[in-house]
Amino acid sequence: QVQLVESGGGLVQAGDSLTVSCAASGRTFSTAAMAWFRQAPGKDREFVAAIAFSLNGGRTNYADSVKGRFTISRDNDKNTVYLQMNSLNAEDTAVYYCAAVADFTTSMKTQAYDSWGQGTQVTVSS
Repeated sequence: QVQLVESGGGLVQAGDSLTVSCAASGRTFSTAAMAWFRQAPGKDREFVAAIAFSLNGGRTNYADSVKGRFTISRDNDKNTVYLQMNSLNAEDTAVYYCAAVADFTTSMKTQAYDSWGQGTQVTVSS
């Protein structure tokens, strides 16, 4: 498994941009698929974005609700995955979780991932 620590959350205004980061420890980061999920109060955890590991082409996958606004990327030298979020709106308010699995996947399902961070709060005021 990979140990994950998210950072970069905060309070922003609608229309602003914010980048959250996820630092990973463990030698398997470069061969792990990475993903971001989010959970708003009273709602289920939902998929945001995923990125395959580089040897698998580094392909990405996005939820329809964030496509064109959010970008997932990874820096294997820094063992870090990023989620750049643009044009934020109140519906993006949630705790954002980083997830990982040593597998060929960009799955949208929470059960596909076996390592999770503690989350970072993103609040968008309208």
